[in-house]
Amino acid sequence: MKISGGVEWSLHCCVVLSQAEGPVPTARLADLHGVSKSYLAKHLQSLARAGLVHPTEGRDGGYVLTRAPGDITVLDVVQAVDGAAPAFRCTEIRQQGLLAAPPEQCTTPCGIAKVMADAERAWRDTLSGVTIADLAATLDVTVLKATLAASG
Repeated sequence: MKISGGVEWSLHCCVVLSQAEGPVPTARLADLHGVSKSYLAKHLQSLARAGLVHPTEGRDGGYVLTRAPGDITVLDVVQAVDGAAPAFRCTEIRQQGLLAAPPEQCTTPCGIAKVMADAERAWRDTLSGVTIADLAATLDVTVLKATLAASG
């Protein structure tokens, strides 16, 4: 399973937004993490399209979470950035080549498709069981809050 770097960036931004007292501009989020503003903006737009963050306009504009941090899961962020498609796609290779089985013998998933589906389900269950609030609780947010207050 390969997860893009944008997921990490997006999760960190959601944690920051969970501690902010108002909108945080893209440039500030990029500065806080030492990442590319333009690349980060693309991921913030994905989060906005998924309804996880909301952009605000004006002098004090930026991004805010649309829901409480306890109501946004890691899986929500992963799917917003990388999509919801399964990591494994069975192509029924067992029906091809010299070892091909006739389609009527392939009425149940093969062991490979089953183990991959089970792994995907476990992975998604784990990610859906952790929220942005849970992640924020694992961090010392004192410095984060002080940095946000100083820039606000």
